[in-house]
Amino acid sequence: MSEDLDDGTNLFQATMEAAQVGIFVMGEGRFIYVNPFMRALFGYSEEEFQTTVGPYELVVAEEHPIVDQQLARRAAGIPGQAYELTGRRKDGSTFTMSILGMPARFGKLSVSVGTVLDVTDRKAAELRIRELADFDPLTGLPNRRLLHDRVEQMIAAAEREGGSAALMFLDIDHFKRVNDSLGHSVGDELLCALAQRYAGVVRKVDTLARLGGDEFIVLLPEVTAAAAADVARRVLEIAAAPFSVGGHALTITPSIGISLYPQDGKDIDTLLKNADTAMYKAKDLGRNTFQFYSSEMNMATLERLMMESNLRHALTASEFELHYQPLVSLANGEIVGVEALIRWRHPDLGVIMPDRFISVAEDTGMINPIGDWVLFEACRQAQAWIDEGLTLQTMAVNVAPVQFRQAGFVEMVAGALGTTGLAAERLELELTERTVMHDAEFTLGTLSALNRMGVSLSLDDFGTGYSSLAYLKRFPVGKLKIDRSFIMDLERDADDRAIASTIVSMGRNLRLTVLAEGVETAEQLTLLRSMGCGMVQGYYFSRPVDALRMTELLRSQPFLHEN
Repeated sequence: MSEDLDDGTNLFQATMEAAQVGIFVMGEGRFIYVNPFMRALFGYSEEEFQTTVGPYELVVAEEHPIVDQQLARRAAGIPGQAYELTGRRKDGSTFTMSILGMPARFGKLSVSVGTVLDVTDRKAAELRIRELADFDPLTGLPNRRLLHDRVEQMIAAAEREGGSAALMFLDIDHFKRVNDSLGHSVGDELLCALAQRYAGVVRKVDTLARLGGDEFIVLLPEVTAAAAADVARRVLEIAAAPFSVGGHALTITPSIGISLYPQDGKDIDTLLKNADTAMYKAKDLGRNTFQFYSSEMNMATLERLMMESNLRHALTASEFELHYQPLVSLANGEIVGVEALIRWRHPDLGVIMPDRFISVAEDTGMINPIGDWVLFEACRQAQAWIDEGLTLQTMAVNVAPVQFRQAGFVEMVAGALGTTGLAAERLELELTERTVMHDAEFTLGTLSALNRMGVSLSLDDFGTGYSSLAYLKRFPVGKLKIDRSFIMDLERDADDRAIASTIVSMGRNLRLTVLAEGVETAEQLTLLRSMGCGMVQGYYFSRPVDALRMTELLRSQPFLHEN
């Protein structure tokens, strides 16, 4: 019987030592036994495993919580399942290992018996298989299969959140000539170089994919049509520089088609088909350009691009001018101030109103220099009128949100006043409710600095935003402007009358001046006077006029005693 036990022990020992997998027995947080393969795998001696090396020394530090979790499960008698950790050898090198542990008894001691496998090569092979399945072997970009997955994810997210997206189809003009004349190896090298340039244009959240041949796709989640057009323009620009491939200097041009989600399609096949159609429209227009699938979008984009291009030239070419609209006191009909309103006098298109170009200026970063020019010009003109002996209490200037939040805005206002000599109390800056309530604490600091300077502050479009009365009381605002949307139907709409009356009453209780804008009829004027509104502006008195006509109105004061 003892001989049988000895034979069994010897057989077990021989089996453990011959096994080509790491085998361990662990109890009370230390190794009781490790086989030779495991010692060789980690580079520690048998003595080190028995004295100083525990499970934590064999795993990278960030994965120690997983070790704790698994040790607790084995101690509780819970059978294990294979899991992966990053192993750390004695020399500091790491590898991916798969571990399987089971609870057991060793005499009276509860232990964990397990195996350790080095699966680094297997993981690399799996990754390579995934790459072959999902990525283009030539450029390393996502292929059609992975693109389909990304589009499906984008559509699911867009459906949940009501979002939008764009899909761009890029095709190289006359690429076949490169392959036919210089060979496919040069063509492949050109495709790789082009893929690298395209990758420099897209965001991390975008997907740049290669369908095959010279066809590339760019998926742009959460973008507007204008933003998609900007990406297309950058693609055309970066592709324009010559490529040095195979000892040749090559110049290529792409043609780009753009389809928009959801209006041009709600699945990848439709979006691809429509983007492909748009791409051929771009080729028909002479290549090296982009087109939207929607003809209406092409018209809007073309107008925007022309607007943007001309806008950059307008400021240096002195094409902007200011018009002024009177601010009239209801107490006596006196023009006590004016509001400065920008106009763009384009040499070919004539006068362009701000609602057509201000949003473009904001998107392109032109709003700050344009806004600064408006402020300086308004201050200069106000001081010129005062120097002529004309009465002008207030020069009101609209401030765009981006302009208000730019660094150094307070200093810029001080510079405009100092340069023109206009007294600070004669300048009134108009801010919308949304501008004021965006990051209210920051806004309060800026408004307080302007108020200390002596500049007056007006809350424009009041009633359309989301002002908190608590903040309104804290903000150093001197005037509320009732939005024209509440004035246009004042005679006919009881709700508008109630809102206007409430704003007037609230303003008076807060000791603020209330001005109604958009006044066009005598009936509106009568109702506003009965509410106790202090000031008005609108077509009933005057449309915005140029400086010369405004000079005449300030001099003649034609509305005095008429009201």
